Amino acid sequence: MATAKKAAKKTSKKGSKKPAAKKPARKPAKKASAKKAAPKKAKKSGAKRKPNAAFMKPMTPSGVLAAVVGSMPLPRTEVTKKIWDYIKKNKLQDAVNKRLINADEKLRQIFGGKRQVSMFEMTKLVSSHLK
Repeated sequence: MATAKKAAKKTSKKGSKKPAAKKPARKPAKKASAKKAAPKKAKKSGAKRKPNAAFMKPMTPSGVLAAVVGSMPLPRTEVTKKIWDYIKKNKLQDAVNKRLINADEKLRQIFGGKRQVSMFEMTKLVSSHLK
């Protein structure tokens, strides 16, 4: 009789495990419905970006800056691209810290006499040479 009770307990434990296994199967179904709701939110905020007109406005570079980028009026984005082309062409980017720019004679005049400038500071210093 003792063995019959143990056998009954084992089968009852096994029986309780089966419904528990079914419960996790139901949870992914709820997650799937949550996943469907997420892309709807992305579509609402998915409007096309419009470029800022201030960045696209052609600006005349100063004489010092014109030695590097040319004298034609250019948007600020193009001025920055041309300065980076000049930096890469003349290998003025610091070898250890790529965020720093080692100025040559032309760039030193633009950077206010500084020998080394960070790439973030560069855009700030260049903007003072645009009108």
